[in-house]
Amino acid sequence: MDERIVSKDVAAHIGSQITVAGWVHARRDHGGLIFVDLRDYTGLVQLVINPETTDAFSLAEELRDEFVIRARGHVKERGEGLANPNIDSGTVEIVVDELTILNRAETLPIQPFSEQQANEELRLKYRYLDLRRPKMQHMLKRRAEMFTMIREFMEGRDFTEVTTPILANSSPEGARDFLIPSRLQQGKFYALPQAPQQFKQLLMVGGVHRYYQMAACFRDEDPRADRLYGEFYQMDAEMSFVEDGEVVRKTFEPMIKKLATEFAGKELVFEDIPRIPYVEAMEKYGSDKPDLRFDMQLSELTDVFSTTEFGVFKNAECVKAICVKGGASLTRKQIDQFTDVAKNEGAGGLAYIVFESGEARSPITKFLSEQELADIREKTGVEDGDAVFFGADKRSVVNAVLGRLRNEFATHFNLKDPSKIALCWIIDFPFYEWNESGRGLDFGHNPFSMPKGGLAAIQAAETDEERRTTLGHALDRVVVTRGGRGARSDAAKLGRCTFEWLPAGDVDEPRQETLAAWATYDPVPRRRTSMGPRRTKSAS
Repeated sequence: MDERIVSKDVAAHIGSQITVAGWVHARRDHGGLIFVDLRDYTGLVQLVINPETTDAFSLAEELRDEFVIRARGHVKERGEGLANPNIDSGTVEIVVDELTILNRAETLPIQPFSEQQANEELRLKYRYLDLRRPKMQHMLKRRAEMFTMIREFMEGRDFTEVTTPILANSSPEGARDFLIPSRLQQGKFYALPQAPQQFKQLLMVGGVHRYYQMAACFRDEDPRADRLYGEFYQMDAEMSFVEDGEVVRKTFEPMIKKLATEFAGKELVFEDIPRIPYVEAMEKYGSDKPDLRFDMQLSELTDVFSTTEFGVFKNAECVKAICVKGGASLTRKQIDQFTDVAKNEGAGGLAYIVFESGEARSPITKFLSEQELADIREKTGVEDGDAVFFGADKRSVVNAVLGRLRNEFATHFNLKDPSKIALCWIIDFPFYEWNESGRGLDFGHNPFSMPKGGLAAIQAAETDEERRTTLGHALDRVVVTRGGRGARSDAAKLGRCTFEWLPAGDVDEPRQETLAAWATYDPVPRRRTSMGPRRTKSAS
């Protein structure tokens, strides 16, 4: 049998007899001739079946969409004015001598190539058919291209790819585990890894210089905007004998930039990726993953309203505002919609002032003094045609509310240029954070990370509030989604000490003993990073 020629290469075989195979994309019966658009993974090619080829013509009359066929025939140029510029083989066609039906297909429950696509539930039910869609095929190829770029980068820098086990024991990651019952050991379970935290540390203990993998991670947690429920993938890496986080940042920045520009085709807003402390990011942007393609920073106004008569501001721990350029154009209905957004983030309402024609218009202006209005203008930089929106509550609530509104306003006013990407590193995350259930402190990142200042920083903190100021060697790279980096806890005593301030129910011996055992045999300082390839792609 002749070698199969794919559609995109057919035009190079004019005058030759070739064999092609694929799916019937479309069939047109013109009476004396039957035309078939044959589809393979490279595109389409037109087949022409003449009545003179009796057997082939008889079979061609039976063809329906998505039948799998093989055809053998001669390649010839199309007639004048009949070329199709939309496909690679558009200047030629194949006059069929032999036709074989390799498989027949029932009418498809979904139409992968229709402009009117079925709903998502039906497409997921027939995922194996939905994968035929050109967009799905394109995404699979692009994902493979991205993985290839990452692997080439990593292999060129002495990283060793190691695939770690899927059936494992539980580790303290922060989310709930997926458990698999053991058939051989009744009453015991495996836990699917939330991340390769334990295994990559074992590799470091074992003397692996630099490790990486495209790791499958399983977490029973609520879906995120950049992460599906249950399973996701991340590029996971660890480097030994690295004590400064800048080494990690500088090692991976070329790869991050290359993926953003060469792969995703974006323009970098910052050639030099900025480093922003966590506290600064929260105070200025209300988020630890700020979109820096636009400005709109949060303005601190707590001091402005320290002696105000306006009760909402007077009784608040923190008062902040954002200036929305062109905000005076917002209708009452639109402002009500943004108010609903604020309420969903924990706000009681949304106070605002519109500045137009030299005047400040708002239901709250009658409660504010001229000096307070002047200070608002100065602190926020508001101009005629703008609007200022306020947050007044606990500082954490204010940051969350205004951070969300910042993104919503940017979307409304088209400030997010899709052709650009603003990378930044968020550094100095808190090592501990307050458990919202009111049970006390919990790890802000995970117990494997190194607190800045090491054991001395932990021991010097005497109150929960002081412990919450302890910083971890953990940071995030922000695109639209995140990739984390952290320094490892390297001493048994430090590993135990980090657990000391947690509520009693959270300090279980296995968590401590695992850390302590590794640290006993492991003096190697190391740094790690992880970032989500799928999420990076989704942002492109």
